[in-house]
Amino acid sequence: MANQPASGADVENVDNPAAWSLAQRIDHLFETVRRPDGTCHSNKEVAAAMGDDGSKAISGSYLWLLRNGQRDNPTKRQLEALAKFFGVRPAYFFDDVSSQAIAQELALLRAMKKAGIQHIAARLSGLSPRGIDAITHIIEAVRAAEGLPEPDEDTIVDARQ
Repeated sequence: MANQPASGADVENVDNPAAWSLAQRIDHLFETVRRPDGTCHSNKEVAAAMGDDGSKAISGSYLWLLRNGQRDNPTKRQLEALAKFFGVRPAYFFDDVSSQAIAQELALLRAMKKAGIQHIAARLSGLSPRGIDAITHIIEAVRAAEGLPEPDEDTIVDARQ
């Protein structure tokens, strides 16, 4: 369900994360941040993990209601715990600009994982701009040797969905 959050919530504005409802934002996390085997986390699993830090856990059924837009008033602590579980900043739920930026980061990470290049990208961390340029030139040379065209901006955007 790429770039189409909210299984039970209104799906207007699917291409504009800043305009998503709370239900759409929560459901998007479930659809985007997955277990290592690629499957979605269950409501029950996430709800239980949210209480692992000693705070009061919410039920899986309440999380389902939030995901489907049937409840829309969780506590700040619940949203913070949800953000922590999925590895995003709590601002994802509270700030439209942050929500959009985080949704784009998640889409890029998922596309990288799907393409099997996440481990390569992680190794770029800490390299100087000169080092990254050198790696870029190597990648371009390999693409040319394999007869692959240069990816255009549309291809990059499509790969992130």
